[in-house]
Amino acid sequence: MTFADVGLSDQLLRAVEDSGYGEPTPIQKQAIPSVLMGRDLIGIAQTGTGKTAAFVLPMIDILAEGRSRAMMPRSLILEPTRELAAQVAENFEKYGKYHKLSMALLIGGVQMGDQIKALEKGVDVLIATPGRLLDLFQRGKILLNGCEILVIDEADRMLDMGFIPDIEEIASKLPKSRQTLLFSATMPPPIQKLAQRFLNEPRQVEATRPATANVNIEQRLVKVDPDMKREALRRLLRGEDVRNAIIFCNRKSTVRDLATSLKRSGFAAGQIQGDMAQSERIAEFDRFKQDEINILVASDVAARGLDVKGVSHVFNFDVPWQPDDYVHRIGRTGRAGATGTAITLATREDRELVERIEKLVGSKIALLDAPREASSDDNPPDPAAKPAREKREKRHDRPRREERAGREDRAAREERAAPQEEVEAETGPSPIVEDIKPEWNGPLPAFLSVKAA
Repeated sequence: MTFADVGLSDQLLRAVEDSGYGEPTPIQKQAIPSVLMGRDLIGIAQTGTGKTAAFVLPMIDILAEGRSRAMMPRSLILEPTRELAAQVAENFEKYGKYHKLSMALLIGGVQMGDQIKALEKGVDVLIATPGRLLDLFQRGKILLNGCEILVIDEADRMLDMGFIPDIEEIASKLPKSRQTLLFSATMPPPIQKLAQRFLNEPRQVEATRPATANVNIEQRLVKVDPDMKREALRRLLRGEDVRNAIIFCNRKSTVRDLATSLKRSGFAAGQIQGDMAQSERIAEFDRFKQDEINILVASDVAARGLDVKGVSHVFNFDVPWQPDDYVHRIGRTGRAGATGTAITLATREDRELVERIEKLVGSKIALLDAPREASSDDNPPDPAAKPAREKREKRHDRPRREERAGREDRAAREERAAPQEEVEAETGPSPIVEDIKPEWNGPLPAFLSVKAA
């Protein structure tokens, strides 16, 4: 099946061909015809399987007819993170280059001025994070009663980040006659309830069962001691055939510290975490995409939003607290049919978290021996290290502690014997002392050195 078979327009087919895609992915084959027919849809697919294009492509054709009005977007796409919203905007620009559609991006971390100006001109596609959208709505800068299509992307991530009340409020302000599309990699019960409330007889399509890891990703588990995690990671980065890698941590402070440590070790590493300004995060992500750096240390704020072709490795420096996050993290590699490797560093305390992940994905993660230091046969000695070894060898030549103690005892005995020698010089040796055999080397009792009066 080709993209022409799913019912896309000629203009859109040209844009898809220009992007280098010839055949739709399983989720695209199932979703695009239903969206073009105007049906509500629930799409369940792993990250990296093309689910973004599964709603972007048909939306472009649907919105090609009609025109936008000031402050009244014709369609709304809700995303959990700024990075993912920017990725979706790039998809619209790439696939919609032969259409005259207007688009606006509403995300936090940037000034509202330009966003408000774009809304005042009227937009066909509005891509937003829930917080910034509600902020502008409460300021009276946007009207939602003209929205024809609502897309809730990464719905399970919305749940994790506490956005479900915001989504419910936003959906309640939209026309009831709208078309609603809900996409997610996993489908927990709260998301099912959300779908039942806001979707009208939706068709559900699945490219794979929920929370199944991509079969193109080789998953491995490395057991390490907590204080050896950084060293194990450095050896893996040097020993594996790592072209480029994303390293995930659970805490923002760990991201900062690990990125700094890797730089000091000579790696071309950058970081993305929640405390960074939006402009800094975008700049760092661009450096990674342009191969200025080949290692990106990230917190889960970036797990859903990073879309880079050809990422060879994903490392979980920390085992994720939520099993679903594991699926999304490792989904940064093995995308668009490519193969990839995901390696998780786990300590003894992480055993329960690993078991929950294995239960979710339905299989055991293969164990990989912790990398060891190279043997001396593999690495010839560095000449610069010779002085240090010579010093260590000289230390072996030093007298042992017992020998030093024995010498100190003899010195003390000699000092005590000195007065006795003075007495002997004055009075002459004791006859008893003279009778002592020369082989005797023990201490000399003081009373033997005294002559009788």
